[in-house]
Amino acid sequence: MNSVGIDVSKGKSMIAVMRPFGEIVAKPFEVLHTPSELKKLADFLKSLDGETRVVLEYTGKYYQPISRYLSDSGLFISVVHAKLIHDYGNNSIRKVKTDKADAVKIANYGLSNWVLLKPYSPEDDTRLLLKTYNRQYNQYMKLKVALKNNLISILDQTFAGSNTLFTSPARADGHEKWIDFAARFWHCDCVRKYSLNSFIELYNAWCLKAGYNRSADKAVEIYELAKSQVPTLPFDDFTKQLLKQAVEQLNAISVTLASIQHEMQALASTLPEYPIVLAMNGVGKVLGPQLMAEIGDVRRFLRKQSLIAFAGVDAPPFQSGSFEAKYRSISKRGSSNLRKTLFQIMSCLLQHSMTEDAVYQFLDRKRAEGKRYYVYMVAGCNKFLRVYYGRVKEYLDSLESAV
Repeated sequence: MNSVGIDVSKGKSMIAVMRPFGEIVAKPFEVLHTPSELKKLADFLKSLDGETRVVLEYTGKYYQPISRYLSDSGLFISVVHAKLIHDYGNNSIRKVKTDKADAVKIANYGLSNWVLLKPYSPEDDTRLLLKTYNRQYNQYMKLKVALKNNLISILDQTFAGSNTLFTSPARADGHEKWIDFAARFWHCDCVRKYSLNSFIELYNAWCLKAGYNRSADKAVEIYELAKSQVPTLPFDDFTKQLLKQAVEQLNAISVTLASIQHEMQALASTLPEYPIVLAMNGVGKVLGPQLMAEIGDVRRFLRKQSLIAFAGVDAPPFQSGSFEAKYRSISKRGSSNLRKTLFQIMSCLLQHSMTEDAVYQFLDRKRAEGKRYYVYMVAGCNKFLRVYYGRVKEYLDSLESAV
């Protein structure tokens, strides 16, 4: 038996090959992630006598090129959580951290856990692309929040409270009314320099041109707010340019996010479980693709408990001697992106009070029992994943059996 430990980094990897009882088959050597060098590595590993298993750490996206290439070459690949590798073999007071030492440690982990190694199954191109889109969406969303806060901080000095005047959701193109309003009426003097009737006509004309609903009552509300303002930034071209730049940056990010959402919906709709996922309460065309992106093919989880552990919403037991904890925290060792999406789904269920939904009933019962917010939300996520696993896996299995 040959255990191949691979310490992966960006663009290259360190390889070590070990056999039982500390026998070194190949001293640690470096391989670049190029087709020619990966082919040489695959040929070398397939030439070894006996069964060969390759073990890698789950390190972001850097492990994907080498793991996919070696898997396509017919080798047994197992991708292991970095936490398991980190905790393995820490029986020395000396701290040794080199790529060569890490590769040997991973190889020894493979030998110690030989029968427990789970085979790696590369995600198909659609699922991988959907997941990549979702990670990009999350990055852009963080940037949007920062730009939104920046625009509000400037408006507080020119037209405070104008960002709260409109509650309509974002349009399909990503534009929001309060942002477009700030681009046109960037200072309270843009409003109060007119008479009330003149501003009502101006506001309704702007709504018509920008594609928003007109309302004389809303125009009056805006006018009254403008009259009560005490701005701290002057009504001049410099301030106007400042607001214009902030609005343009925020709108650009919003349009990008809308485009990513559209692409994610198109990708997700090509996957067989898409109609089943969207039929679940709390899951719409935005959260559905995000959920599918983070979970991937549900059949890669042997049990529903594995999916729950992957999401990090499991509460492992804590017991020592005669002590057994009554209150346990969730592990949080799974996908933080999946947990975020699950919490958003729980919020939708509670907001819309879907009384006929089993997950909502479970949430509401836990809430009525006096459980804290975080406790019943995590419990709801756990319940939702059990339902998701059962419905989606049953549907996918039925499609396979029908072929």
